[in-house]
Amino acid sequence: MVELFEKMMVSGLGALALSKSKAEELLTELKEKYRLSEDEGKALMEKLQTMAQQGKDNLAEIVENEVKKAIRAAGMVTREEHDLLEKRVADLEHRLLAMAETDDPEE
Repeated sequence: MVELFEKMMVSGLGALALSKSKAEELLTELKEKYRLSEDEGKALMEKLQTMAQQGKDNLAEIVENEVKKAIRAAGMVTREEHDLLEKRVADLEHRLLAMAETDDPEE
């Protein structure tokens, strides 16, 4: 019986992320309507929360990838690429200064 409700919730909710209070309200309704035990209700609630978090994580990843595509299409660099280039330039400057000091004829 619980599996039926889980399947119903999965198909009905899809990747929607429910707030905790909404999920608790829904769970209370399901427990009353279908006479779920406390353990079954808790298990269902945990499963809903896990699914909601996975949906949020998946959505965040998709959005991040799409933003990166848009940035590249506009000819811009990402923050990570900028930081990497900045570090490389600083490393090269440091090397040049070290080389200049060893080649200094005054020493």
